[in-house]
Amino acid sequence: MTPTILASAALCLFVLSMESCKKDYTCKCSKTYTSGTGSTTIDYSVYTYKDTRARAETRCNENTKSGSDLFGNYSINCQIK
Repeated sequence: MTPTILASAALCLFVLSMESCKKDYTCKCSKTYTSGTGSTTIDYSVYTYKDTRARAETRCNENTKSGSDLFGNYSINCQIK
């Protein structure tokens, strides 16, 4: 019975330690327009993720993209701050 109690206690400590790694991470994105005359960068969006750092970085990077709209070609770059 003692090994079962020790295993349960170890599992509880592990779960609690994993939960404590989650905190708020801010993902800031900027949008850069490019044209023949140069480029212009503006602040685009801010996201907050309550997660582990690795998972927050992955989620933040999923917001990175490129395309075009009425103002021209653009790229959106995001990173954890």
